Amino acid sequence: MFRVVVLIKVLSHLPPFYLPFLFKWSGYQTGAKTAGHKRKRCQAIHHLKLSRTHVDWHSVEEVYLYSDATTSKIARTVTQKLGFSKASSSGTRLHRGYVEEASPEDRPPQTTHVVFVVHGIGQKMDQGRIIKNTGMLREGVRKMEEKHFSEHNDEHVEFLPVEWRSKLALDGDTVESITPDKVRGLRDLLNSSAMDIMYYNSPLYRDEITKGLTEELNRLHSLFCSRNPDFEERGGKVSIVSHSLGCVITYDIMTGWDPVRFCLQEHCAVEEEQDFRWMSFEERQLLEELRLTKNRLRELENQLVKLEASNPSAPPALKFKVENFFCMGSPLAVFLALRGIRQGASGHQDHILPTSICSRLFNVFHPTDPVAYRLEPLILKHYSNVAPVQIHWCSATNPSPYDEIRPTFLNPVKDPASDTESIPSPSTSPVLARKHYGESITSLGKASILGAASIGKGLGGILFSRFSRSNSQPSVSLGADGGANAEEEEEKRTESQSSYGLSSITRPTSPTGETLLELERRIDFELREGLVESRYWSAVTSHTGYWCSHDIALFLLTFIYNKSTTSAPAEDTPEPD
Repeated sequence: MFRVVVLIKVLSHLPPFYLPFLFKWSGYQTGAKTAGHKRKRCQAIHHLKLSRTHVDWHSVEEVYLYSDATTSKIARTVTQKLGFSKASSSGTRLHRGYVEEASPEDRPPQTTHVVFVVHGIGQKMDQGRIIKNTGMLREGVRKMEEKHFSEHNDEHVEFLPVEWRSKLALDGDTVESITPDKVRGLRDLLNSSAMDIMYYNSPLYRDEITKGLTEELNRLHSLFCSRNPDFEERGGKVSIVSHSLGCVITYDIMTGWDPVRFCLQEHCAVEEEQDFRWMSFEERQLLEELRLTKNRLRELENQLVKLEASNPSAPPALKFKVENFFCMGSPLAVFLALRGIRQGASGHQDHILPTSICSRLFNVFHPTDPVAYRLEPLILKHYSNVAPVQIHWCSATNPSPYDEIRPTFLNPVKDPASDTESIPSPSTSPVLARKHYGESITSLGKASILGAASIGKGLGGILFSRFSRSNSQPSVSLGADGGANAEEEEEKRTESQSSYGLSSITRPTSPTGETLLELERRIDFELREGLVESRYWSAVTSHTGYWCSHDIALFLLTFIYNKSTTSAPAEDTPEPD
């Protein structure tokens, strides 16, 4: 009887699915010693009620587990009326001990790479959704590991969900109180999803959202390192997978972008014109000295801000370095374009995200995702005519490494001399010169002010730009004089652009695309459309379909395990004349 009491205590602390492997009575003989203790199976010595099951002890060797589901109860009632015993009808016999002996090789490998999964909008509407999505992504990753990365026995990638929305109060119930009652379901849906975008664009709540995600990322990293003390010592790496608006928030946290700082930079108002007609010579001289002093002070302030931006003294917001930043269904390109980011003259990732902050940036999207936009044309303009890299099917055999896939043009490259619409005009948005990361990030806020000044040119500026384009085009000539005239015309055009505060864009010099500048590493990666997929229906489901895609899971593991060739691309060398 003492053994039965001990067995009851053990069972009360274990879930039901462990029970079939726990019991295997030993030390007893099934002879005459136990014959007097046996009873009929229909009578139980002891009964234990669990959460969804119960256990009956019929003898020292016969212990059965029964389910309390309605279907199981009906099955037991029917079979017992037909003459069968309760145990043989629906019971599971329990045994003590393990089926197989454990060995030291059975333990899983230690984690070598941690991936934080950041959600976008809509978590207030469906709390805990990011945990379910991360579970689906983790399940797909495990299947791809067994199929394609079975040789990585000493490596393990762990995906951890990051839920930043549920802990934020933001405006409390203010938006809820001003919401009309008509069409309440639709309004609640918008308040719980799309309202997060308005919150983040608000200077009142933006800092709270950024601070909440930063603290959650640092908390999870510190907690993981405390439970795995050898993670950092063994060179463990950290990557981030963000979805939708989470890509923009994570990007701003890593780069330290703050719109308030740029607004303070451009706070100086336009000076009003002074009437010098009724001023004395001394007053005019003092006003002129005051004007020169203000201009000099403004120049010193701009130089100081550039130095502070290029050499940030504040510690980074994240306590770890991000190895890979995967953006899925990301509107980040739109945010950067509206902040003043323009194309540069080099194909480096540092133009939008320095490699000192993140080693590599990936922009993954479905071709019909209405929220996703491309990032590569923000680095090199002609990449708007270059197709994104197609993500391989998970069932593909021997696919080409991603870093070895050559760019594919969507349309034939036109002659730059005939591409007149790409020339900036005084009425278009200004293009900021981008020399280094600090200066480029600091000068983002100047784009809106320069654009407002250019609007003041009015309709005359537009007409001037249109007529000047049509009348100032150089004639096509095959001689040396024609080439010289084209170069002079290009220099004049550059000078005219610089006089309006614009910087020229480096364009390809060959219509065949042989001397086009290429990106150092590709950033835009596109999922393949299904053979029987409806584009209109996939436009609704594609934005939330990244989590269960095995193609995405294989793509993530490919770069996390560095299976693809990561050799540096060959530099373009001009052909000898």
